[in-house]
Amino acid sequence: MPGPRSLKELIDRVSGRNMAAVTPAEETGIVDTRPYPFLALVGQQEMKLALLLALINPAIGGVLLVGPRGTGKTTAVRSLAELLPDVPRSLCVNGFGCMPEDVEMRGFEAVCPDCARKFGQGEPLARLDRVRLFELPLNTRLEDVVGGVDEQAAEANRFRIRRGILAQADRHLLYIDEVNLLSDMIIDAILDASAQGQYTVRRGPVAATYHSRFVLIGSMNPEEGQLRPQILDRFGLRIMVRGLEDPEERLEAYRRVRAYYTNAHGIAAEYDEASRIARQEIETARAILPEVRLPDPIAHQGLAMIDSLKIASLRAEITLFEAARAYAASDGREEVDPNDLRAVAPMALRLRRSSFISDYFQVQEEEESQITSILEADYPQKGAPSA
Repeated sequence: MPGPRSLKELIDRVSGRNMAAVTPAEETGIVDTRPYPFLALVGQQEMKLALLLALINPAIGGVLLVGPRGTGKTTAVRSLAELLPDVPRSLCVNGFGCMPEDVEMRGFEAVCPDCARKFGQGEPLARLDRVRLFELPLNTRLEDVVGGVDEQAAEANRFRIRRGILAQADRHLLYIDEVNLLSDMIIDAILDASAQGQYTVRRGPVAATYHSRFVLIGSMNPEEGQLRPQILDRFGLRIMVRGLEDPEERLEAYRRVRAYYTNAHGIAAEYDEASRIARQEIETARAILPEVRLPDPIAHQGLAMIDSLKIASLRAEITLFEAARAYAASDGREEVDPNDLRAVAPMALRLRRSSFISDYFQVQEEEESQITSILEADYPQKGAPSA
């Protein structure tokens, strides 16, 4: 397959071709765990593009997939890990997740004694490993998410804080299915850690700070409840995932799913080359991203869009501009143009207006106008003789 000019072109090309016949796999008694190929998903171009942009530029602020059951949201997310380059993984045997960068930034006190000794002796503290997808179960506790006291260490009168899911997901993918059903306290902790890239856990006299530089993806079925407005605002790109309407696309989706159930390795092999190209394109776009510029005239176009929609949150332009930069990088360019803004604006700006806030401020403006009129009027003082 010749290399595409951009990730979008690759998505369009691969999604548009028909699935070749796949021979059923022989029964070996071994469980096959290869995920469904991301590029084998039929249709849903906007969803696939948004997820790839989030992989290129985590500063977008994550992705929220909104749609009914059975539209491929979870399948798409679970297939993303194979498109990312390997990342450093800690070799700490004590479970602290010690990394070389911890020593370089904060000294030997930032790692456990065993890792400090290894670093001093020139031994590696990490090795390259595949990106992992961490899925947050709905019954998770806050201590599971942020970390808590290590009970085994406490029994030996040694107090330490074990890493939670947020720390384990550093440099990986964190997926929250049915995010609208998760407790407010937990989702607040996740969003804060995601936005800052690190978080601190305090348990009595003991405290620990962990990195949390993950790509955050949430999905929800609006039939089962809505997200609080302040939580919804924290997600960067918002994708409305509808069911396929074209009968031919639905038939092709069925054929691909059946082929996957018949021979998962067979369908994965058919998309291996396209997946390899996508992985290279993502890696190249990540390298280009720091050099991508947003010219002032283009930025003002984006600000005009936001003003026209009466969006109050400053996160709108952060997401819009960072997504446009990622889109330009995915096309191999170092400057954002108007077409980049138009391509990502629907994903970045939808579901950001609040009719409640608009009505609230309108009532308040009427009151402010009345107060101003009173202040400007020449009222006689109380008790003063009238003219």
